[in-house]
Amino acid sequence: MPASDPPLKFGSFSIASCRPFAGVVLGDERVLAVEALRAACRRLDLPLSPGDTLFDLLQDWDRNLASVRAALAQGVDEALCAPLEGLRRHAPVAAPRQVICTGANYRKHVIDLMVAQGGGAATEGMGVEERRRQAEVMMDERAAHGRPYAWVKTATAVAGPEDDLVLPAHVKEPDWELELAVVIGKGGRHIPRTDAFAHVAGYMVANDVTARDWVFRHDMKVLGTDWITGKGAPGFLPTGPFLVPRDAVRDPADLRITLKLNGEVMQDESTSDMIFDISRQIEYISQYMQLLPGDVICTGSPAGNGAHHNRYLRDGDLITGEITGLGMQRQRCVLERV
Repeated sequence: MPASDPPLKFGSFSIASCRPFAGVVLGDERVLAVEALRAACRRLDLPLSPGDTLFDLLQDWDRNLASVRAALAQGVDEALCAPLEGLRRHAPVAAPRQVICTGANYRKHVIDLMVAQGGGAATEGMGVEERRRQAEVMMDERAAHGRPYAWVKTATAVAGPEDDLVLPAHVKEPDWELELAVVIGKGGRHIPRTDAFAHVAGYMVANDVTARDWVFRHDMKVLGTDWITGKGAPGFLPTGPFLVPRDAVRDPADLRITLKLNGEVMQDESTSDMIFDISRQIEYISQYMQLLPGDVICTGSPAGNGAHHNRYLRDGDLITGEITGLGMQRQRCVLERV
């Protein structure tokens, strides 16, 4: 973005028991309600969509973002700002119409899994390094000629970045999967990868929480995966704290993803390790379904989840998740009481 523009972040905030509102986080950690800019937009004859949520703004994102920036350039009334630390942070997009997740999308992660699990008869008699070399060749071939692996996650799983993570009583292996989320600002179908980023509003942190022991059907294994039981529980997708516009992120393929469990680093990887980059994912997904403004695409999680460490989430655990420039999540795990 132009050097003269402030480094904006957007979010959904509330104070006391008031209804959440869309806000702009200014560079010095002050929050200004987008609604407070409406009068300036009228004076400047600039469009600003009706409604006071970030989802409303996303319906015509590029024009609304330009209007917000132009209004801010006229000056900010300090009396209308609130300190960020005094506000509750909610999911930036509280009710997306669609949430799409991409799996098995980090090269090192998939290779480590293949080496650890072996490959059946094809790798029988191979040593660890030979299996690794074979896995690397397979991943290079997949990146060049394969397709992403994606599914739809329940929108009711979306939660705020500081909400408690309720662990369902029937789940024995609740797991974390921190990842970069893409928020769609312009819908479309059959989007070529060369045009993909024109459809991106921005980026945020997401944790695709998974009931690892419920991902596969036990009653009829031929059915394979069951994403409702494995990933659909309420609160199983903490997002935020911020939506950062696409042009404020220099390179989404060069961000650090870090998750800590009770202060111990469990995931620490660069988004450069993606097998299928963001543009390829958007191209693939839009080939088979219609993307809509406000949709969320979770782009895959790197190595280091609970299955890797043989350590799953427990009552009282504290998860912190951070991605370069996008803010930090903090969830306290609480066992469901039934």
